[in-house]
Amino acid sequence: MENQVILNSKQFELTINRLCHQLIETHGDFSSTVLIGLQPRGIHVLKRLKSRLEIILGKEITCGNLDITFYRDDFRRREKPIIPSTTNINFSIENKNIVLIDDVLFTGRTIRSGLDALLAYGRPNRVELLTMIDRRFRRHLPIQADYVGKTVDSMISERVAVEWKEIEGEDKVLLLYTVEGNG
Repeated sequence: MENQVILNSKQFELTINRLCHQLIETHGDFSSTVLIGLQPRGIHVLKRLKSRLEIILGKEITCGNLDITFYRDDFRRREKPIIPSTTNINFSIENKNIVLIDDVLFTGRTIRSGLDALLAYGRPNRVELLTMIDRRFRRHLPIQADYVGKTVDSMISERVAVEWKEIEGEDKVLLLYTVEGNG
């Protein structure tokens, strides 16, 4: 089977814009809300949202990056070790509304790790989840997103890839089919 484009570049841009407007509906001027992207791929979603929100609102939005490496439940189980990134949260999260951001929600384990890592920085008022793609039906943990760019129903043998023009040359989301034995 051929890989399938789930979102092309135009749909991708519309999805980012819609997510921004949904965030504004809930958080207004973001005076008590901060956006935090999960390393590594949630950072790309965060950057795009931040850029667009700042254009729409005409003000700077407080954002941070969160490295969840040491909070992962598979950290010591991998043959190839995970290389930690840099956490960049140089503000207090006490009593703030947090929007945790990642590119793909699948099993929920990355988000669980993100919540554990986040609580090491304080006690937020509320935590919401924004994900570009929600792969339903495969959760290992009872986690759901508050803001979803696109919901994708896929088989376990398929993979979803969010590609960015800054990295892969074009904004798009792909459903990748793996060949039996090569997955």
